[in-house]
Amino acid sequence: MWRHPLLGPAYLLKGLRLIARPALWPYVAIPLLINVVIFGLLLWFAGDQFGRIVDHLQPTLPHWLIWLSWLLWLLFALLAGVVIFFTFSLLANIVGAPFNGLLAEAVERLLTGAETPPGGSLRQVLRETPQALRDELRKLGYYALWALPLLLLFWLPVANLAAPLLWALFSAWMLALEYADYPLGNHGLRFDEQRRMLRGKPLLALSFGAATLLATMIPLLNLFVMPAAVAGATQLWVEQLRPLERSSEE
Repeated sequence: MWRHPLLGPAYLLKGLRLIARPALWPYVAIPLLINVVIFGLLLWFAGDQFGRIVDHLQPTLPHWLIWLSWLLWLLFALLAGVVIFFTFSLLANIVGAPFNGLLAEAVERLLTGAETPPGGSLRQVLRETPQALRDELRKLGYYALWALPLLLLFWLPVANLAAPLLWALFSAWMLALEYADYPLGNHGLRFDEQRRMLRGKPLLALSFGAATLLATMIPLLNLFVMPAAVAGATQLWVEQLRPLERSSEE
């Protein structure tokens, strides 16, 4: 039990090593390429519009203030860098979400050599859609149930001293739930069952989520955190959570 805090970050590192395998490159490269193209187009459009503004202002400036145009471009570059840093991971999660279930399947096949349960026919998918929507609503409700009281702690004297630590723990737990959802969801496990399984190894789940949270704050590394976390969560499922499920069934 006390080894679990060391195992969580280890699974994120295992995920990084897994996505370096050529068999998994398409699941990593395609959403990353889409993300880069989207940001490239947005940056080109913003730069073009900003250039038009600078060109419009430049003739109105006195000759001795002509250097301001270079300062404006420097400020634009700094602002663009800040926006990219804080939004790239968010957009990567949105773009990569449709690929994450496929990535989890591919990682599990790579680790076990066994086929994961098929997604089923269109009729089956449509039949399961209401349950999937209920699960998503449960996630949102679960998040709000804990997030709102924790946010209130930031405004309470004395309690606000513990608020950052509690929020970090909560964020780590939610990230563990988020990325474990892909391999567990491939096996038909719903949100309530996923929470039950992760509660069975809380230190493992929290340390994995905490490592993922810290990795998202590191420039360049944060480009690969999402697929690495999906791959790491899948190996965590294969080696830690699936045996737990089997023992509970017995």
